[in-house]
Amino acid sequence: MSVHAAPTPHRPAIRLRGVRQHNLRGIDLDIPLGELVVVTGVSGSGKSSLAFDTLYAEGQRRYVETFSPYARQFLERMDRPRAERIEGVPPAIAIDQTNPVRTSRSTVGTMTELADHLKLLYARAARLHCLGCGREVRRDTPSSIVAEALARLEGRRVAVTFLVEVPASLPRAEVEAFLARAGWTRVLRRRGGRLEVVQDRLRVEAGTQARLAEAVEAALAHGHGRVHLQPLGADRRPEGPPLRFSAGLHCPDCDRRYREPTPGLFSFNAAVGACPTCRGFGRVIGIDWDLVVPDPSLSLAEGAVRPFQGSSYAGCQRDLLRFARLRGVPVDVPWRRLTAAQR
Repeated sequence: MSVHAAPTPHRPAIRLRGVRQHNLRGIDLDIPLGELVVVTGVSGSGKSSLAFDTLYAEGQRRYVETFSPYARQFLERMDRPRAERIEGVPPAIAIDQTNPVRTSRSTVGTMTELADHLKLLYARAARLHCLGCGREVRRDTPSSIVAEALARLEGRRVAVTFLVEVPASLPRAEVEAFLARAGWTRVLRRRGGRLEVVQDRLRVEAGTQARLAEAVEAALAHGHGRVHLQPLGADRRPEGPPLRFSAGLHCPDCDRRYREPTPGLFSFNAAVGACPTCRGFGRVIGIDWDLVVPDPSLSLAEGAVRPFQGSSYAGCQRDLLRFARLRGVPVDVPWRRLTAAQR
């Protein structure tokens, strides 16, 4: 058995002293943590005695000891390895050398049940980023919007605006007249079937935080959870791009909506989380045309389609030639000279 792992002075390590488990004869060993360590050796040299019966057994034993006596009775108990001293060993998991699972979707994560914890972690703690622009997608609140405005627009005059969709059945002038009667007399932009209505105009500074928060809250309510902060120039005209915010899981820049993350979204065993191409198996089944037609110099009549050759598939070869003649595909021309449509 040989173990090549030398911890640096500043990195933690597992320290084994006087290990005599099974066929090990009082070995001393330091294994650095945070690195991939490979144990090699001929059969019977003690690889399993070191990896499974010493390192894993001690890590598992110490982990189980952290539970209450009641809980420990339901967990697998492992004997203490024969060693003078074992220091720095963390809780451990082990994949047995025999594979009891026959499904092709099994992985290290599923067999150790780590995948279940990772799915929960991603669903609860992960940060969502827009597929279109890469911006972090989060639920904005009046307080978070005011904080970002103070950080990015302090001292600038801004217009707090929200969007109003103009129904196709109503003239835009009629919608603007209705808004004016309701108190919104200023429209910042008119684009297609949308009006960008001004909720308030003010200077972003510490003394206007309350007013800004009130305007943002009103704009979110009337704008179906969306609000813009448009910087204004000295002439009170729009200057530069606005800051866009959304109270939902929605990217206000790309206008993309997202749903709540659930553990199923991060599971390749669930239809909602599996890759639509491989369905969670990590591979796809296709046709290797180099194997189907290994010799493109042959014609169909000469047996270019390799799987149809031989007595077992002679019927398939006859059907192929019959179909080719009916569709006008030449059977005596080399495969490489056939057109893509003919192939």
